[in-house]
Amino acid sequence: MSTRFKPKFNIKKGDAVVVITGDDKDLKKPRKVLEVILEKGRVLVEGVNIVTKHTKPTAQNTKGGILKVEAPIAISNVMLWDAKSGGPSKITRTRENGKLIRTAKKSGEVIK
Repeated sequence: MSTRFKPKFNIKKGDAVVVITGDDKDLKKPRKVLEVILEKGRVLVEGVNIVTKHTKPTAQNTKGGILKVEAPIAISNVMLWDAKSGGPSKITRTRENGKLIRTAKKSGEVIK
């Protein structure tokens, strides 16, 4: 991504999202965002894009071995979950009293 301007995304850490494309596509199962990587335009979603990671033995982990961990996916592959309508929804961003408010387009409900 370009580094000239800071990207603005509607998804934040802790949001409920659905995966709309890829191997883990499921439009009915909301999942939690663990981390947003702004520089790369990617998100780490709970239980999505599981990869195997081989670790060497260290002082903390004397055994080492193979771990299953989540890998980041592109932020364009997820949509925010709208609990009121029970599905994915696009977002509008407005300012009220100097504070940014995210509202779901489908139901009009404010996203916390």
